[in-house]
Amino acid sequence: MNDAVTVVIATRNRRAQLLGTLGRLQELRPAPPIVVVDNGSTDRTVQTVHRQFPEVRVLALRRNLGAAARNLGALVSRTPYVAFSDDDSWWAPGALQLAAKILDAHPRLALLAARTLVGPRERPDPLSAMLARSPLPRPPGAPGPTVLGFLACSAVLRRAAFLGVGGFSQVLHFLGEEELLCYDLAAAGWERAYVADVVAHHHPSPGRPDAGRRRALQRRNAMLTTVMRRPASVALRAGAELARAAMQDPDARRALLGTLARLPAALRQRMPPSLTVERELRMLEDGRR
Repeated sequence: MNDAVTVVIATRNRRAQLLGTLGRLQELRPAPPIVVVDNGSTDRTVQTVHRQFPEVRVLALRRNLGAAARNLGALVSRTPYVAFSDDDSWWAPGALQLAAKILDAHPRLALLAARTLVGPRERPDPLSAMLARSPLPRPPGAPGPTVLGFLACSAVLRRAAFLGVGGFSQVLHFLGEEELLCYDLAAAGWERAYVADVVAHHHPSPGRPDAGRRRALQRRNAMLTTVMRRPASVALRAGAELARAAMQDPDARRALLGTLARLPAALRQRMPPSLTVERELRMLEDGRR
């Protein structure tokens, strides 16, 4: 039943896309409970959702928390599992019931990464293929390959595990925020799996940041994640590589400046490196070679 899973959506100034997503989610049978966390929209998103979808719970924030807004949606949810959608993504019929059944059957599984189909032509997201080929050790009876990454627009999580590791980091704000959360789940001993039979649809919004800005934000957040969770030697080496790249590449330069601006906050949230995470990262690096 869908009452085991709450769909949490963080949004900002994408009213049209959000309304389309809510309509599709409410066409599911049974329709899941939905929490929309609005990151300070100025396009009357909150008022419109209240009017057109009165059964949807809306949390209206005064400022933009980025990905961390999802934490508040999970906090107010009353189901054992939370499924994240973006305002331009939604779940296929039967996907949430299947995800709940799998999570029920695997009590150490915290994260179920779904197969993501992109656009009207439903092309598989390239990350789905990467997750399916994960070389990480697979626990006996696991429902799919073990992963150390996922797409937030198509993931179902055990609510207690998600909140237990602190959810998404406010330091990263948005883009590439999934990696740090996956590290923390792995360090806490939780299992994470890619399950191709659980399907989500993603029709990327035309209002997304341009490709250059996205590259810069992803590189900034990869660097900040390294600072917060990887050994000091790894962080120093990555910082030196980013500084060298910044001399030639404008996107790397923006990433470096963004890293420096958030570095004090990242250092305050630094934790001792996890042997489990480092071992799995080495396996992934060896697999790429």
